Amino acid sequence: MLTLNTKVSHADAIAGELVLPYELREKSRLRAKLASGEEVAVFTVRGTVLRHDDLIKGDDGRVIRVVAAAEATYKVECASPQALLRCAFHLGNRHTQAQVGDGFLRIRRDPVLKDMLAGLGANVVEEQAPFEPESGAYGGGHHHDDGHSHLLAPIPLRQKIHRPGDPA
Repeated sequence: MLTLNTKVSHADAIAGELVLPYELREKSRLRAKLASGEEVAVFTVRGTVLRHDDLIKGDDGRVIRVVAAAEATYKVECASPQALLRCAFHLGNRHTQAQVGDGFLRIRRDPVLKDMLAGLGANVVEEQAPFEPESGAYGGGHHHDDGHSHLLAPIPLRQKIHRPGDPA
């Protein structure tokens, strides 16, 4: 099985794609399948979030591109920037992860939040879309590209790897 654990800034060739929803891109130990169907193990340092278009090098030298999967979300738009800012404030007050776009917010689908946002005057539309929430004030939201590869995590000798669909 291919093991992915080194983040690289560029590659001459991309050998495959790892399509994952945000929930799985947050996991530090993950067993998944590439778009081709090949099984892979992903090892990252706890707290690492894989972002859309990140490149991860495998133990065999192949480089895999991370793709943010479309998932159940709400796109939140308002008549004014002030109204949108008010919605963002109320989402943040509830510690809700949110993606900030040009004139919109995107959140995971949650009917309670949808009702709250509609009550604030927002237009809330259900979408299947990639979810890329803000990393937060302390989440290292900037990307530093020094042209080198970065080991994401050492590979433990005996580590249970979470597989999508496994019972919790």
